[in-house]
Amino acid sequence: MPLKDILVHLDATPRCAAQLEVAAGLAVRHGAHLTGLFVIDVPPPDMFYGFPSAFIDLQRAEDIVAGLREAALADAQRVEAAFRDRLRRDGLQGEWRQVEGRTGETVALQGRYADIVVFGQAEPRAAVAGRVAELPASALMTCGRPLLLVPYAGEFPVVGQNVLVGWNASAEAARALNDALPILQCARKVTVLSINPRRGIGGDGDVPAADIALHLARHGITAEAAHTVATDIAEGDALLSYAADIGADLLVTGMYGRSRLREMVFGGVTRSLLTEMTIPVLMAH
Repeated sequence: MPLKDILVHLDATPRCAAQLEVAAGLAVRHGAHLTGLFVIDVPPPDMFYGFPSAFIDLQRAEDIVAGLREAALADAQRVEAAFRDRLRRDGLQGEWRQVEGRTGETVALQGRYADIVVFGQAEPRAAVAGRVAELPASALMTCGRPLLLVPYAGEFPVVGQNVLVGWNASAEAARALNDALPILQCARKVTVLSINPRRGIGGDGDVPAADIALHLARHGITAEAAHTVATDIAEGDALLSYAADIGADLLVTGMYGRSRLREMVFGGVTRSLLTEMTIPVLMAH
């Protein structure tokens, strides 16, 4: 079943164009309806009440918020014009949504009415040192839809022609693969990779990734089953390295196979991919 409803989160950052490029490319390939979402995320005046300055009173706080909102509305107008121009150039059906609220919560809510949500990776300098960018993570955890993250650097004119699927026989990996089926069915090449596979019924089987490749074959998808042992680097780095080796333009993987708290404290594949991705990553939870 092809993708028919794609939501792309757009903002005023320079990377907005890359997110739109990826989303529009998918929409063209699948004949999908494309929705552009811009969130007016302005803090309430009471956020400034405890500001350590005698010059920040109620009136001043309201003036600051009004200025921020005015700037955000101006940004939205500029981004909307670029979005509508892209719809015209690609001959796409679509719509523009401009919503006021908290970005993560709004994207999660609006995303439930789409097949997939395209979102941008947070720039490292915009995140707190040593922590995962929380915005895409929080949106994905509550959205109920797959999230296609576009890296903060690089150009991605084609996404979904050469796909690498990270497979560890977990529920999260199964969900991500199932959500990616419409993209995999249109791909020229699909590789299913198991890293440090566990043998037996509770792991990846006696022939790692072979069983899931057989499942994909029943969906008309020819997939190569591969496995590797990575003892000297993290599994997330191993996935990205393998993707680079085969020239993959999309990585599909589950999210937070361990508890989210443990991932945040000890790291993990999800944390590594959220901060170090070099190609677009489709994640699902």
